[in-house]
Amino acid sequence: MDAVQVIASATQLVSAMVTAVGALEQAAADLAEAPRRLQVLEDFVSDLDALAQQARQRHAHKMHSPQLERQFQSLGRLMDQLRTNIAKARQVLSKKGRGKGFARVVRSSVVGDPLMRYVKLIRDDLNWWLELQELTQSVGNVIASTAKSTPSLVRVKSEHGYPVSKKCSYVRELLERDGGHWVVLIVGLSGIGKSCLARQIASDPPGNFVDGAIEISFGRWCSRAACSGSRSEYHKRLVRKICKFLVQIGSMTVNEEMGKDLDDVCCLLQTALIGRSMLILLDDVWEQDIVDRFTKLYDNDCRYLVTTRDEAIYEIAEAEKVEISKDDIKEISKEILLYHSLLSVEELPPVAEVLLDRCGHHPLTVAVMGKALRKETRVEKWDKAISNLSTYATCAPGPVSYVNEKDVESTLTIFGSFEYSLEAMPENSRSFFMVLAAISWEEPVPEACLESIWSALLQNSLFSLVVSKLVEGSLIIKLEDQLLYHMHDMVSLYLENKTNDAVRTLLSESISDCAALVAPWLFVFGKECVKGPAEQKIRSFFSQLEFMEIEILLGSTTQALMTCRSISDFEASRLGFSKILGPRIAEIISVGSPDLIFAIIKAITVIFFQADYINLAQSLETAGSIDKLIDLLGVCEDTSTVANFSYVLAKISEHVDATIADEILSRIPMDRIAGLLSPENELWHESVFTTLASMTKVGKLKAVETMIESGVDKKLLVLLGNGSEISQHHAIVMLKTFCELGAPLQGCMGPAVLIHLPWHARISLERFVLFDQSVPPSPKPQQFDVILHKIRQRDSKEIIEAIQGLLPLAERAKDSTVQDLLLGSNLFGRLSLLLQCREVESNQNQVRSQTAFLVMKLACTGGEPYVHRFLELNIVHDLIGMMQCNIDELQDSAYYALHQIVFAKGGSLVLQRFLQLGTIEKLVNLLDCKSLKTKDLAMQLLVDIAVVGTKPCIERMLASHVVEKLVALEKAGEPFGGAVSRYIQGLNMCKNVQSAERAVMKQHILRKVRSAVRGHKLEASLVASVEYCIAEGSQGASSSGRKKK
Repeated sequence: MDAVQVIASATQLVSAMVTAVGALEQAAADLAEAPRRLQVLEDFVSDLDALAQQARQRHAHKMHSPQLERQFQSLGRLMDQLRTNIAKARQVLSKKGRGKGFARVVRSSVVGDPLMRYVKLIRDDLNWWLELQELTQSVGNVIASTAKSTPSLVRVKSEHGYPVSKKCSYVRELLERDGGHWVVLIVGLSGIGKSCLARQIASDPPGNFVDGAIEISFGRWCSRAACSGSRSEYHKRLVRKICKFLVQIGSMTVNEEMGKDLDDVCCLLQTALIGRSMLILLDDVWEQDIVDRFTKLYDNDCRYLVTTRDEAIYEIAEAEKVEISKDDIKEISKEILLYHSLLSVEELPPVAEVLLDRCGHHPLTVAVMGKALRKETRVEKWDKAISNLSTYATCAPGPVSYVNEKDVESTLTIFGSFEYSLEAMPENSRSFFMVLAAISWEEPVPEACLESIWSALLQNSLFSLVVSKLVEGSLIIKLEDQLLYHMHDMVSLYLENKTNDAVRTLLSESISDCAALVAPWLFVFGKECVKGPAEQKIRSFFSQLEFMEIEILLGSTTQALMTCRSISDFEASRLGFSKILGPRIAEIISVGSPDLIFAIIKAITVIFFQADYINLAQSLETAGSIDKLIDLLGVCEDTSTVANFSYVLAKISEHVDATIADEILSRIPMDRIAGLLSPENELWHESVFTTLASMTKVGKLKAVETMIESGVDKKLLVLLGNGSEISQHHAIVMLKTFCELGAPLQGCMGPAVLIHLPWHARISLERFVLFDQSVPPSPKPQQFDVILHKIRQRDSKEIIEAIQGLLPLAERAKDSTVQDLLLGSNLFGRLSLLLQCREVESNQNQVRSQTAFLVMKLACTGGEPYVHRFLELNIVHDLIGMMQCNIDELQDSAYYALHQIVFAKGGSLVLQRFLQLGTIEKLVNLLDCKSLKTKDLAMQLLVDIAVVGTKPCIERMLASHVVEKLVALEKAGEPFGGAVSRYIQGLNMCKNVQSAERAVMKQHILRKVRSAVRGHKLEASLVASVEYCIAEGSQGASSSGRKKK
């Protein structure tokens, strides 16, 4: 169903609902008939919601358009208002049946029938929406038009300036043809230019693909042959590929593929593509099963452009077949040679034609030879190249078994060109290239991995010079503006039979120091057949207790983890290292040197998560190693070592018996910990705050009193005044914890101190200082009834007086008596109406602002029970709607209330609801709206969510293209300068993700920023500011890598 049909159906439903409301109005006096009429209306709203969800799903990848989002919002607001009023009408109806007949008549004649009032509101909402449709004539057409003119965020890139084959226009015609096959197969020899041709088409897809084009690269890695015939492993790899595709189009968040089987993922794929018109490039397919799974999808207008060298796939009947022949490549081979040799037609030697013939005009071979002869005009050099190519092709190692027979000759020539290219390079470049056979090139590999492998070869030349030679020779490819490299599948095929030699060179024949340096990198980024030997090497170092090698290995492990390509890769590798390291730690600490123990402690802070500390504590307690750690902590001189030791010991104290825990807490040097809380020591703040949190969790008030004796409370107050935004946030959290545990802070944190604190610190802490918590409140129900009576009136003056009267109760909202009084009333339903500007005769803005302030106070003081009630009555979403109005005072009031709600004790409930209802995506889309004020507040609220959110919340924001939208704001200029950096600072404050996970996320953000800002005048400055912000937030972790004493 397309957008026009969806909106037409919605209009029909709304029109039917108007009729149903008329029937309800007639049935209002009939207590038996009215409930059934209400149920009909509720069913209509459910059908309308289903239609809206279908329309939103169809255009999910284009919801970055503000106009498109606003059109869906109008329908969403209608449904929210209908649900609220229907619920209230049902509530009135239930009460109506309990009253006496004469009393009901008298009350209705005096104040009006409350049921009829809600019926009128429902009718007004429906008529308003129908009038809106008439004004816009056809919302569906407008949505479809907007979506069609909105550029898609998913794109396929092709190499700029690369020669274009005549086949390109032919394939485009096939894709544009009405009634054509769903699949267009591009078939040809390895390296003949299939992928290049497909990307040239997909980078500028035909106009009938309104949803753009996207690429999924499979390769031999995703085939049964590469899995040694294992069906389960093949399915696991295919799941990973399809999930990556779903993440790219916004239908799945990063890391959601964990635990899903192939059938589940294919169902998600079916749902994600319903109604879409997209060109999907399936590159380098080795299994017909892959194409079949995509072509079986229905209810979409997608077409599939498939590149393959496999003849079995070529035999698919329902496909248009396009074979790239030698005649096709012959017409552009000269242009390819010119492109890579950087020569003009006039400069090209006459023997170039001979070289092209000897290369078979094969594009990859021509490219490699062209780069080897870059800017070379001497004829004798070209003659030598032709001669050497023939020799190398004859002597080149035969291709492996999975190459087709007709590919063999071509493959030998390509391998010969590689040999020629390598021969022209220095020996160190050749040896380095050969050991790259140990790396898995299925995904791009970080530069740090290649540099570590290079270091293990003990060469004297610079790494940058060596790797640039390989790039120039087309043997590896550097991704634009990123410290990542990948490799053409034919180059990887050339290295296939050299894997064992590479492993032997790096792990067996190298000196132990070098093997320790490279083994963790191979464990993370090596081929599947290499990870086993790498793990064995790591285990051997631990079993033989080779202290120096273990220290090198641990440092290399933390570096390798920090460069993981995704959170799922990081988690898998971290678990692997944890299983290797965990059982050996107690023994190594028992016999190891101080320097080795320092290295282990540093590695633990990166590798171990909360669950790992349980086993660590048990093993250390059994081995009696905790005392040694405590003694070493006492002699530590290096600041970072003190921070790391205190961090690990505090975590261990959570899982040992009380006696040992007390001993650990008493030996942690609180004076030095307090010193690390000064503003100039921000490097270690994250580690210190985690340590303090663990100590308060274990030691309760006793631990807090020890901290206060050491001046921690005063240091926290200094941070509130002079620290960074991140440090201020952690200081507020810690001071609130102190107060909740009953710490005596009145001496250092009285009203005179509060008045000088930032507003957010003041509002978080004032209730602990300004009120005597020991005096129980004594609310009088009679007075409360009077206040409730006032707040129900339509006069704004009385409503505001009522709200002012409720504020003292809000300050005591956590007290059980007050809580029962407030939650047992219908106060919150009235607050919801006031936020929506209902039933107020004048001064509506002031009433709404005061109502938002009261909501903020209730959330801040009362916590979870009140937040839960806010969610039940959609008050949180009312505030989000209010934040989008065009009145600054109301927008600010709404934001401050939302800020307090998400930071309140029940804030996690709000975030769960946001994830369920897609609210995070809506907030991200507000960054595209026209109002500068709304953009600014939406950005602040997203930063708040990053601060208090969980990993799924942050991943949902990233999948919704929050980074790209923040970059767009920065491009627009003030007042949005530093938007991306503010978001990263919020992520730095988040305590719900581990520091290592945060580091991987920030690198992912950096890659997104580089891609989004490429070519803009702000590119250099924005990338530099983001890099600085990431480095600043990571200083605490990196600093501990310094030399320990």
